[in-house]
Amino acid sequence: MSPVTWQDLCLDALDVPVMSQFWSRVIGLRIGDPEPPASLRGPSERHTVWVNPVDRPRRAKNRTHLDIDCASVSELVALGATVTAPASETGLGWTRMADPEGNDFCAFVRDPADLAAYRLHGIGVDCKDAEALASWWGELFGADPSQDLEDCWTLTGIAVDERMTLDFNNVPEPRTEPNRVHWDVKGDVDELLARGATHLWDQPRWTVLADPEGNEFCVFPRSGQ
Repeated sequence: MSPVTWQDLCLDALDVPVMSQFWSRVIGLRIGDPEPPASLRGPSERHTVWVNPVDRPRRAKNRTHLDIDCASVSELVALGATVTAPASETGLGWTRMADPEGNDFCAFVRDPADLAAYRLHGIGVDCKDAEALASWWGELFGADPSQDLEDCWTLTGIAVDERMTLDFNNVPEPRTEPNRVHWDVKGDVDELLARGATHLWDQPRWTVLADPEGNEFCVFPRSGQ
């Protein structure tokens, strides 16, 4: 058994109802419990996205962001997103966008016939050393990272489904703010600390740790622990 398994995803929000409506429609989930922290639900517990209330606005480029499939960029704009860098200008295969609170995400336009009901296909992670961090998380999830581009390492099949990836990218900017996107895992806290995680704080049902580059994540006990 791998040291950790995927549990769910968490997004920070100033306005939980607005952000819950936006992301439920963008990702293709339904709103479960609308009361903060709101839950967005899908076909399995692994699809769950929590929208957590915070009192701090976005003040720096997001070092973790979502990658979304869509039929068109205009449909995301109609839901409340903003285009920050069109693919036609950057020459990249995606359009950089911002959600209603200014959080960065990337939109990949797909043929509507190929568009899945669940449209979150990846999480991008900015890193000082992408290869090292991808390897660290790969050892925890029991997966080998693949190098997709010169500065990008990817883990596949360890999150919601076989299509969803974690993509670790080298960037020059330093980390200055807590992440507004993080994932939760099931595992043993002591084992993760022994493998290089850092303890941040405790909650009644989970423990908040940081990976070797300071990215926050929450650890829940496995069933029977």
